[in-house]
Amino acid sequence: QVQLVESGGGLVQAGGSLRLSCVASEGTFSNYAMGWFRQAPGKEREFVAAKSWNTGRTYYAESVKGRFSISRDNAKITVYLSMNSLKPEDTAVYYCAATGVVRGTTKEGEYDYWGQGTQVTVSS
Repeated sequence: QVQLVESGGGLVQAGGSLRLSCVASEGTFSNYAMGWFRQAPGKEREFVAAKSWNTGRTYYAESVKGRFSISRDNAKITVYLSMNSLKPEDTAVYYCAATGVVRGTTKEGEYDYWGQGTQVTVSS
């Protein structure tokens, strides 16, 4: 069982930056690929970014390419989502998740563990 705890959300003006963190409880964190998803009010949860465990390959949603960056520190069992040039449409609850699909995946159904989410609000 892997427990994930996100932090770093908050209120920011458009054009600003935030960095989300997700700390895992499990020492085998390095065996999982990690991803970030988000859910805006009234919308379904959507994929944002993912990073493989073993190849370093990253995946990004088109809407965040060039603005968001996912990274991980296995020693700290933490995954990060750096978000720059934020837009009001980035407002959502952001969730980190872990998957045994070690190459990484964009498919929500392939993630095994989820955090509780952290709110990001971007004002115009």
